Amino acid sequence: MKAFVTRVLPEEAMKIVRAGAEIVDVWPHELPPGREELLTKVADVEGLLCLLTDKIDADILSAAPRLKVVSQMAVGYDNIDVPACKSRGIAVGNTPGVLTETTADLAFALLLATARKIVEAEKFLRQGDWQTWSPMLLTGPDIHHATLGIVGMGSIGFEMARRAHGFEMEILYASTRQNSDAENHFGAKLVDLDTLLSSSDFVSLHTPLNATTRNLIGRRELALMKRTAILINSSRGPVIDQSALIKALEKGKLAGAGLDVFEQEPLPLSDPLLTLPNVVLLPHIGSASIATRTRMAVLAAENLVAGIQGKPLPNPIG
Repeated sequence: MKAFVTRVLPEEAMKIVRAGAEIVDVWPHELPPGREELLTKVADVEGLLCLLTDKIDADILSAAPRLKVVSQMAVGYDNIDVPACKSRGIAVGNTPGVLTETTADLAFALLLATARKIVEAEKFLRQGDWQTWSPMLLTGPDIHHATLGIVGMGSIGFEMARRAHGFEMEILYASTRQNSDAENHFGAKLVDLDTLLSSSDFVSLHTPLNATTRNLIGRRELALMKRTAILINSSRGPVIDQSALIKALEKGKLAGAGLDVFEQEPLPLSDPLLTLPNVVLLPHIGSASIATRTRMAVLAAENLVAGIQGKPLPNPIG
């Protein structure tokens, strides 16, 4: 039995893979395998452990006649054609649960950094621009007692609400399902998206990427937000119409944004977002703590080995 792993993983995970597969082929480079390399690598494997950067579509699956399992080292799986996998009898797994709190930590850190101009202030100091203490220098909005709108009250949205509750924020949420726990524990109020956008000082996105949520926040939605509001996105880049966001920020229709994800990743150096001073930009590091990334890799390895051996996946999709 052979497995292909599209990136070097922590040793704890690789031990599991090597123990469960007779032959393990690991892509050794920092950048992901290209399309042609991926087509070649999957030709004779029973198991594939992939990342969000690997597009696993019908063509890849057709090139892998022996494939039994696709194991994703992530919670989201919009890069995988899951129906095509299921129609071929290929199991698909992901790594839910373990990154929830770590990603919420990062989202709240983005909120704090953007509101209090942490990145801008640090750059200001390093450039030697700090001449004196000034009453209104680098001032931003308070977080405590402000209103936070959470779009998508799933597990990460719930943890975001927990953190906001510690700052005594008023919490609104828009979601496909009512979350009674968030309401009972944190006083969160379920509202429609338009009400959330028009009422919130901060809006944080925590939705999966699908046909319903793609460009969920576009020109119309951005126009509903307060000019003093800040938008945070640690979910998926295409949930926001990025060009509409750039225009809103340039024209002062929105105070700022904190983004960990983008329509195109990595973000091109020519992207206008990089020229805006009122944006904090991060390279998709929502789950990037040592413990969390290691646990994600272990879960992905366990899914991979189970699938190769014809056993139920510990964390299946669907």
